[in-house]
Amino acid sequence: MSRVLGLRDLTFFGIAAIIGGGIFSSVGKACSEGGPGVIWLFLICAVACGFAALCYAEFASRIPVSGSAYTYAYASFGELFAWIIGWALIMEYSIGNIYIAFSWSGYVTHMLDAFNFHLPRWLTVDYRTASRVASQISSLATLTTDQNDALIAWNNAPKIAGLRMIFDAPAVLINILVTILVYRGVKESKTVSNAMVMLKLIIIIAVIIVGAFYIDIENYTPFNPSGMTGIMAGVSAVFFTYIGFDAVSTLAEESKNPARDLPKGMFYSLLICTVLYVLISLVLTGMVPFSLLNVDDPLAFALQYKGVHWLEYIVGASAIIAMTGVLLVFQMGQPRIWMSMSRDGLLPKQFSRIHPKFKTPGFSTVMTGVVVGLPIFFTDEAFVLDFTSIGTIFAFVLVCGGVLLLPRRDKSEEKGFRLWYINGKWLFAGLVLISASLVVLFVPKYINEVAYGEGAFMYVVSHRILWLLLGTLTVFTWFKNWNLIPLLGVAICLYLLTGMTLENWKWFGLWFLIGIIFYLSYGRRKSKLNEA
Repeated sequence: MSRVLGLRDLTFFGIAAIIGGGIFSSVGKACSEGGPGVIWLFLICAVACGFAALCYAEFASRIPVSGSAYTYAYASFGELFAWIIGWALIMEYSIGNIYIAFSWSGYVTHMLDAFNFHLPRWLTVDYRTASRVASQISSLATLTTDQNDALIAWNNAPKIAGLRMIFDAPAVLINILVTILVYRGVKESKTVSNAMVMLKLIIIIAVIIVGAFYIDIENYTPFNPSGMTGIMAGVSAVFFTYIGFDAVSTLAEESKNPARDLPKGMFYSLLICTVLYVLISLVLTGMVPFSLLNVDDPLAFALQYKGVHWLEYIVGASAIIAMTGVLLVFQMGQPRIWMSMSRDGLLPKQFSRIHPKFKTPGFSTVMTGVVVGLPIFFTDEAFVLDFTSIGTIFAFVLVCGGVLLLPRRDKSEEKGFRLWYINGKWLFAGLVLISASLVVLFVPKYINEVAYGEGAFMYVVSHRILWLLLGTLTVFTWFKNWNLIPLLGVAICLYLLTGMTLENWKWFGLWFLIGIIFYLSYGRRKSKLNEA
């Protein structure tokens, strides 16, 4: 494969993935759940990702090959856990790209409408949404714009053999175009991605500066309207975007100096994006009452709400560019994970074949386009969003845990990044004890009180499991003298998993069941370890 990527390229690829779908789309849902206090969620996520990035950097320095968390899990936990991670990352890259494609289509449709070019609604709405709205029409007192479009699509769609032809054509089209671009080569993708990142950074900074003049301080009262429960409810809406720095590690074999540049690219992209997330969420919740922000285009909506129409249209255009960048990066990451899995025998050999002319994993790239494109015809945006973030956090847990099992390196052993060692025997035990004491003192009914409302059961169960796992880690650390840095990464990521709903876990479990069946029926028999 062609080694053409430098530090700036890797940093820009990470930024392209992290801030695209998050800032221009799903950040609105997170703000509507947690209000202005959602900045604490971004900071918690940044801390979790910071520790995870240190562990990724350690792995990237030791194993500078494509495959990301899959390769790292293979080196530390073995084949089965590596398969589980590889299967989980399909959720993040491919299924996450379905959500981005839907969001991209929404912005395109909105922009075309603004210029009085109206596509038939049956070409801009997914079938599942149109069918659901049509079946619920009798119970809906009023219709939102999106629901009205879905109803129009259902009523006006042409039929073939009695089946309504309803699908999101722009989402399908952008998936095809991005697949072709990624298929042709990383050099071409790099040039396009860097240009898009520069443009959207300029636009986001402009929104922050202009929006600051329209902030109403009263919108910050109360600052945490739903407490930590509301803040953590936004985890599934934003955390999948942090897979961006994971995507950087998939490009190891196309990097000029992976041992040096991969770690730096991860950290730089994470730092820049965290600052932007915090600032943009403060601006949005200051401009608009947070309860109104659960929309597909929160930046454009906030500007429209305040009457800043000249910037609204610019934001709409830049959002289209930003999400194209996300699609590009994710569509590059998935084939390279499949390539690594194929090299280990867990997938057929076709997945690891490199195109002789374009020097890309051609078959894997085409299959990624198929995996992203086909579900667009029968799924919807809400379902896909609920299905993504849990896999990202789970991957981070295993990467951080994997570092704990690696043998310690001498200072002179290898060049590149080396994770410094801090004995966690006393420190981790002390942190867990202090945290438990603070909870008992200030939140006496933390997990004993049976809360009322949706998600209460999962909230109680997940937090009890969290403390059980933290206690187990403390015991192992006492005897194994594990490094404090990856321990903190595991602990914070486990805490973020408590923000997942029962529905998230059900689909996650079903997805893993399918993966295990595939592994037992093919991967285990064909793997290189089995042949050895």
